[in-house]
Amino acid sequence: MKELVKAFDDLPWIIKLILAFPVIDGIAYGIYRIAKGIDRNDMTILIAGIIWILVGWAILWIIDLITVIFRGKVTVFA
Repeated sequence: MKELVKAFDDLPWIIKLILAFPVIDGIAYGIYRIAKGIDRNDMTILIAGIIWILVGWAILWIIDLITVIFRGKVTVFA
């Protein structure tokens, strides 16, 4: 899981921005949060990843888009 998290963290900013678009965000960053939750052994992040896959494609992608634009990375909520 560490390799997956590192791969996402090392992506260029423009690719992170593209992954934050609707539908793609729910899958890509949902998997990222699940991997990060497993890597940190943190249930909060793991549950956020599962929720992100379920509803992130519809609404929550806006949060990721804004945080990628202004911070250069997604919010993990932990």
